[in-house]
Amino acid sequence: MQKITPFLWFDDQLEDAIAFYTAIFRNSRITDVKRGPDGRAFTASFEIEGQHFMGLNGGPHFKFSEAVSFFLRCSDQAEVDYFWERLLDGGTPQHCGWLKDRFGLSWQIIPDALMRHLGDPDPARAARAQQAMMGMVKIDVAELDRAAAG
Repeated sequence: MQKITPFLWFDDQLEDAIAFYTAIFRNSRITDVKRGPDGRAFTASFEIEGQHFMGLNGGPHFKFSEAVSFFLRCSDQAEVDYFWERLLDGGTPQHCGWLKDRFGLSWQIIPDALMRHLGDPDPARAARAQQAMMGMVKIDVAELDRAAAG
């Protein structure tokens, strides 16, 4: 069992959210749903890619903000495109690989190539990659590669 588990507060969309996330991530499952007297989900537990989450239908008191986001590492452009398209459905694109999904939760859809370029031992290559990233919404690996190469 994980020592620390993200706990997500939803207004009243908990079941929709966990259905959305578990449909996107192939290695996911709903592990428990506790229902209130009205029959609606009150709390739920689910797993995505081995990460355990809990959720609550807590009402409209609190909203998600960009102060907390989920960093999703992707191996290549195809994986970036897959997660970007699905998590963005009903959401809002942001800058530098960030998006807000339909529930207001922020995600960073980041290819391994970005981390490799930003960590390049040549500071000029790293700076060019960073500058290119700053102008992107969804991260484009080919464009990062071109920018880093100069």
